[in-house]
Amino acid sequence: MSQPRIIKKYPNRRLYDTEISSYITIEDVRQLILDGEDFEVRDAKSGDDLTRQVLLQIIAEHEQNGEPVLTTPMLSQMIRLYGDSMQGFMGNYLERAMHLFTEQQAQFRQQLGGMLGPTPWTMMNQMAERNMEMWKEMQQQFLRTAGVPSGTGTGTGTESSAPGKRTERK
Repeated sequence: MSQPRIIKKYPNRRLYDTEISSYITIEDVRQLILDGEDFEVRDAKSGDDLTRQVLLQIIAEHEQNGEPVLTTPMLSQMIRLYGDSMQGFMGNYLERAMHLFTEQQAQFRQQLGGMLGPTPWTMMNQMAERNMEMWKEMQQQFLRTAGVPSGTGTGTGTESSAPGKRTERK
């Protein structure tokens, strides 16, 4: 297994990605998560692992914007578990529940994709390609009707002479 990507956190709260030798934002860290990158956030001075704090910061920022995932009653229940005898079990339970949820979500998306066919984006690309082909055919038909020989100045990228050169007809 490869080593995780190391991100150093400095006292001024700046994050430095050692793999790309550049400062990054908290949103860049979120993108690493979305991309499935394995990383650790380390204190630049002490080397302490700060990954959990940064992940919690990302969650807190996203909970403030839009519709929250963690409701107030749920957060209250989680706080009540700290110091309780069940605290040790709760983390494992939540981790397993989240894993099961993501597996079910992937299955659902796969089944839905099978029922609905290609994604809207794929369909739009296919439509655009078909429209482009129809446009080229229409242009060529128009030029044939106008008596222009094929391959001469049609603007379709199929000209036989080099740009700027004129070919004389005999």
